This record gives sequence, structure tokens and C-alpha cells, in this order.
Amino acid sequence: MASKVTEEYGSLVFSDSVMRERLPKPTYKELSRVIKEGKALNLAIANEVAHAMKEWALEKGATHYTHWFQPLTGITSEKHDAFMEPTGDGRALETFSGKALIQGEPDASSFPSGGLRATFEARGYTAWDPTSPAFIKDEVLCVPTAFISYTGEALDKKTPLLRSCVALDGQAKRVLKLFGKDIKSVTTTVGPEQEYFLIKEEDYAARPDLIMCGRTLFGCEPVKGQELEEHYFGAIRPTVNEFMKELDDELWKLAVPAKTKHNEVAPCQHELAPIFETSSKAIDHNLVTMEKMKIIASHHGLTCLQHEKPFDYVNGSGKHNNWSISADGKNLLDPSDTPEDNLQFLVFLSSVIAAVDDYQDLMRASVASAGNDHRLGANEAPPAIVSIFLGDDLAAVVDALINDKPYSSHPREKMDLGVPQLADLTKDSTDRNRTSPFAFTGNKFEFRMCGSQQNLSDPNMVLNTAVAEQLDRFATDMADVAECDFIVKALEWVKATLTAHQRIIFNGNGYSDEWPAEAEKRGLLNMRTAPDALPCLIDKKNLDLFEKYHVASPDEMHARYVSKAEQYAKLLNIEANTMVYMTKHMYLPALFDYSGDIATTVATKAELGIAAKAEKALVQTLTDAIDKITDLVADLEQKNAAAQSLDDPTEQDNAYRDSVIPAMDALRVSVDEMEKVCGHDYWPVPSYNRILFYV
Repeated sequence: MASKVTEEYGSLVFSDSVMRERLPKPTYKELSRVIKEGKALNLAIANEVAHAMKEWALEKGATHYTHWFQPLTGITSEKHDAFMEPTGDGRALETFSGKALIQGEPDASSFPSGGLRATFEARGYTAWDPTSPAFIKDEVLCVPTAFISYTGEALDKKTPLLRSCVALDGQAKRVLKLFGKDIKSVTTTVGPEQEYFLIKEEDYAARPDLIMCGRTLFGCEPVKGQELEEHYFGAIRPTVNEFMKELDDELWKLAVPAKTKHNEVAPCQHELAPIFETSSKAIDHNLVTMEKMKIIASHHGLTCLQHEKPFDYVNGSGKHNNWSISADGKNLLDPSDTPEDNLQFLVFLSSVIAAVDDYQDLMRASVASAGNDHRLGANEAPPAIVSIFLGDDLAAVVDALINDKPYSSHPREKMDLGVPQLADLTKDSTDRNRTSPFAFTGNKFEFRMCGSQQNLSDPNMVLNTAVAEQLDRFATDMADVAECDFIVKALEWVKATLTAHQRIIFNGNGYSDEWPAEAEKRGLLNMRTAPDALPCLIDKKNLDLFEKYHVASPDEMHARYVSKAEQYAKLLNIEANTMVYMTKHMYLPALFDYSGDIATTVATKAELGIAAKAEKALVQTLTDAIDKITDLVADLEQKNAAAQSLDDPTEQDNAYRDSVIPAMDALRVSVDEMEKVCGHDYWPVPSYNRILFYV
């Protein structure tokens, strides 16, 4: 008897198995070639697919369809159209054509465009992405699509990602051909681990900062944080467990391979980890997962927070991008038992190392955001310095290659636990490094710098393109090498590449005080904030990279820079305005009330001849704080207005970083000090003690 999971998994997805069952055999074969081998799609095939897709969707209860796309906001967008066409005689037909499947036309002027589109230039197009299957969500058939402007520029996250996959596919095939392999398809795979917080809906509703900004802008340190380390992998709250069960059920219906769920380090923090999929599909699924988390949380009286740093004093949330390369389904980053003898693996490994070193600025810029600036550098988040962790075994292989030293692999060690009933455990060849931004973890790299709320298309676009360039370099350098000399020349290439880029390899503690100084000696970049990193997107060498491999034009990259820079300033403007609002309308009135009541107590006691020393001191403390907070609010308003008046996005971002953020920090410190003083019943918002430790 089939289990519920087996019966329902993928039931709302127009999957390969559904297509095989519902499409004519020639149509299915042709569509498979389009998806797996990158063949061009024609309208006749699209018409047959659209008809089958419509019939299947109607059977599943769908009434509308939408082209589901990813504008430069980073989230998803959708416009719903009914499967309905009036016939003119008072009736209607349910229709869905190949043309409607292939191409849609949303308004392109109301999305961020970074200057590519003006308000009066409204036309844009969505184009079906057949590599990512259609699915049904809330009785709507969702067709994953790319989003471009009337003049053909990419206005979304997906299009450059797909182009980068094409670039890497082409260059990897050239390399593999030199190894005597005729490969149909090389794909990158991603497994995005999603961290998030769940808090009570009533606490969320009482905090304007959480509602408007996704994070708490105020809040003193709770009396207990994560120092007891009991939440990580701890027993899951019953309410949270019910949320996780419903989430799994909904995701499995959409063929999202949600595999692992557990409590994370911070109180109220959790994680969901899926099984690897091709990059585009994995990112689509991650965006669906984030949306479902928010919706399903409300079914259980909870709110899901996906900001990188909802609460100070405890861990923030990341989204670990586990990345690898596969050729016809075989992992090219699997080192095998003897990596020192696996030349193909060494070529791909060296290419990744060189790519990350050459484009460490782009790697950092790809994850830069206002939210991630609060997270990077502590509490299991890597520092802002990009480096690569290889582990002991691979580091020894690299060292042997660079220095022409012999390398002998060691058999994997068995650990006797001293209890007969417990099986001996096999020790992995390397430890893990939680402080590394880009760590090799057995047969993949884990890019740990990504923020929890970001769209992973950006870092994967960078990684794919940078690696494609290195593979291109190898294939070009080896093109005229005689077959009998190939192994020697390829090893020389690997050695030269590793020697040139060994500075990026760091297996130590990324949190140590010594590492920034050591990184600077090595010539590694330390871009601490988003305004430091974002301009790298339009450096000439980076524009040349994306243009060379037809991933993004200089205009498209400029648009991405402007869009990200504007988003940074807009988010901080919202945060500054929210701080001003909360201080004027909530915190200062609370302090007025509390100090007034204490002052009344002092006066009453004075009439009785009682000194009331403590109360007098408290009134003075409160009065001084009220005056200081009032001045700090005015200062924040003035600096925010000055930053808002700037037109140049680089200047504006720098103003927010250098002027507005310090003013926000100063105001928070003073308000948070008063939270420790003010009476509990007077304080206008739930404290960290209440939010993080609900029952």
C-alpha cells in the first residue's frame, strides 16, 4: 500500500511523468530534448503541451493560469488569467494556447528596472522556462517564466541565471571532451538550506518594526539568549511541529524535495533543507518554500520571519547555497577515493578555486544587502572576507601538487566508541568549518554567505559564469596539446592554477582576530558593508566577464547595480522612518507616563515627609533619557532627510552607511537602556524575553 507521501508527492506538478503520460510520444521526446539538451522550442510543440497542461490543470481544480516570474525585487510575481474565453452567445470556452504558454505581457514599468525602463515605457514580456515544471498553487496554474523588457533586456533574476547555466554547460563540455567524454548536458545543482524564525502572531502584530522592516529595530538583550545551547536540534514545540508537518505536506505536493527539518541555534529559529536539484528548479522551489512558510505559519497562530537578523544578541538566518556540477547526472566535484589521481576532478576543483579568487568581489556583491550586513561576521555566519575551505585531505593534495611533494592518502579511520552495542563509526576525511564562506563539504561547495531572504539566482549566476571562464581557459590552453602529452600538460595547468590562487584557501578560524590582517596580507578583499561591495557589479572586469559569456550586458549589469543600491537606501529609509514613528508615538509617551507617575509618587511622599530618594533618582534618569532620546530622534530625522535628498545611488548608499546607520544605532542604545528601567506594564511593545521564549 502506497504511503501518503508517495501518493501525494508531485501531485500538483506538471512533471516529467505527467508529460510522458499525457503528451503524444513524439511531442514528449521533442520536449525532453528541449529541456535536457537545450534544443529550440517551436510553436507546434507548445500548442500540444499547452492543451495537455490545461486539461491536467482543470482536472486538478485550477481556474486560472499565470506566468510566474522573478523581477528584480527578488521575490515572485504573478498575474492571473482565467481559462475562459466568451463565445458571444452567452457561453464560454476553457482555452489555453501554445502562444499563451510561451509568451505573456505584464506591465514592465512598475517593477524595479535600474533605469532600463521609464514609467511611460510599460511593455514587457514573460517567456516560458520549460526547464522548470509548471505547478498548481491556490487553484492557479503557475508557469515559471523569464521576464524581459520590450527591447529584450533581462528585467528579472532568472534570465541571467539561465544564461550562466548555458555558459557553464558549453565550457564544461569542451573540457570533458578532452577527457574523451561526449556529454549531452552539464548542469549545476543547488540545495538551499533555509533558516527562519517563528514567533507568535500576536507579538508580531504588536511590533511595527517587525511589520514594516522584518526585524526588530529596538530591544534590549534578553535575560537568556542561546548561551545554554539547548535549542539547536532540541525537541520541537508542538505548535511548530504542526506547522512543519503542514509545510512538508504542501511542499511535497509541489515536488519540493523537503528532506530535513530541525531547530536552529537561536531560540525560535528553525531550518528546512531540501535534496539537490538543478539550479533553476531549486531556486524556484526555494521561492515557493519561502512563500508557503509565511502563509502556513498563520494557520498556527505564528508568523514566519525570514530577515537575516530579526533579533540582536542571537544568531541571524542564512541560506546556505550547496553547489555542485553534474555531467549527465554524474557529480564532477566528487573527488573519489583517490583525488590525487583523479585529474578530471582536479581540473574542475582548480577552476572553482580560481573562479572564486578572481571574482571574490562579485561573490561578496552577490550576497550584499542591508539585512545581510547585520549578520555576516558572527554567530555561525561567515565573515565578509571571501575564502575557501578545502579540509585537511584536499588541502594536503593541493599542497603536494603546488610543491611537487609526494602525497599518500590515508584510509578513513574507524572510531571505536568503547561500547560493544554501538557500531564503529567511520571518520570523514575532513572536519567542517562553520566560519568559512565557501567550504568544500565532500562532493560540493557550500556558499554560506547568502542571506535568508535573498533570491539565490544572483550568487549562482556569478559562480556559474566565473567557473565557465576558468573551464574555457583550460579547454583553450589544452586545445592544441597532443593526446600523448595531455596528462602532463593538464597537471601542469592544475599546478599553475593552484599556485596562482592558493591565497584564497584558508582552513582556519574566520572569526579570529588575526584573520583580517592575514587576509589583507594575502590581498583578499574585506568589504564589510553592502555599499562597499555593490559597486563591484559594474567594475570593468566584471562587466567584461558577463558580456563575454552572454550572461548579462553592461546595461543589464548597471541596472542590477542601480536596483540593488536603490533597494538598500529605500530599506534604510523605511527603517529610519519606523524608528522615528515608534519613538515618537510609542516609546516617548510610555516614558512620559512612567516618569509622570513616579513624579506623582515623589510628590505624594513629600507631603508625608518621606524623602523618596530612589524615586527622585529614577525621575531624573527618565527625564534625562527623554531629553536625550528627543534630541537623537531629531538628529536621525535630519540625517535621513539629507540622505534622501541625494540623487546618485552610490552617494546615497554611502550616506546611509556613514551617517544614518550610526544615528539609528545611537537612538536604539538610548531607547533600549530605558526598556531596562521602565516599568513592564508601561513598555509599549513585547520584549525579547517574551517573543523568543513563548510557550
